[in-house]
Amino acid sequence: MTSPPTPTPSAPVRDPAPRERTLDEALPPYRVILHDDDVNEMGHVVRALLASVPELDVRAATEIMLTAHLQGRAEVIACPLERAELYRDRLDSHGLTATIERA
Repeated sequence: MTSPPTPTPSAPVRDPAPRERTLDEALPPYRVILHDDDVNEMGHVVRALLASVPELDVRAATEIMLTAHLQGRAEVIACPLERAELYRDRLDSHGLTATIERA
């Protein structure tokens, strides 16, 4: 009579290697939104955008200003929260109304 086979110990189950977070997971993007107002002139808005957000050129700043003027709001930039707060605060210092929302 043969004895039943002896079970071999199984290798420990390991969790897969921890997944590295993507840049968007580590620093999720937020949108800086410019809101239209009846106070600031168009030229001032373009100059304030250029002074506040270094990534913008004159053409982009003009398009953002016109979109906000015609539609009531416009996305200025999408970036990590800390930078979005900086840009919002800079726009505010020029008398513009800007908010931040999750992208």
